[in-house]
Amino acid sequence: MAKYIEYMSKFSVKSLNKYLLFKLPSAYFSGVRVKSITDKEAVATVKHKWINQNPFQSLYWATQGMASELATGILVMKQIAASGKKISMLVTHQEGTFTKKATGRIDFYCKDGDLIKNAIAKTIETGEGQTITMTAEGIDEQGDSVSKFEYEWSVKVKE
Repeated sequence: MAKYIEYMSKFSVKSLNKYLLFKLPSAYFSGVRVKSITDKEAVATVKHKWINQNPFQSLYWATQGMASELATGILVMKQIAASGKKISMLVTHQEGTFTKKATGRIDFYCKDGDLIKNAIAKTIETGEGQTITMTAEGIDEQGDSVSKFEYEWSVKVKE
């Protein structure tokens, strides 16, 4: 993983989507893509298609989960790379809420870049693992929320 984080030090949309193809092919072939990333926000997107639908002709919950986890996880990866330290990352808990049938293009927004930046600074300073809860919300083309996922990420400096 460290090799790929180093490779993606620029964290461009293109390099992250290439990473998906080679390291998370189920997400890639389901149509999940990185749309944008900054220090504070990441957006992953997926379009409802035959390959990622459920029997009710909407986006399968697991595909929504892959896109939402990606939106949070790439912010974690970006901040780890920026720290210059070897830091482990792991999802320790996840919850999801579904509020509307997901059809068309769904964008998953995570705006928790500052949360993970602070957690990484604290684990570097103290040497103790840190956990934070990051949220990714799925918004459809009409601007309505279709789902909301919370991921508890654990980060810790490797010895």
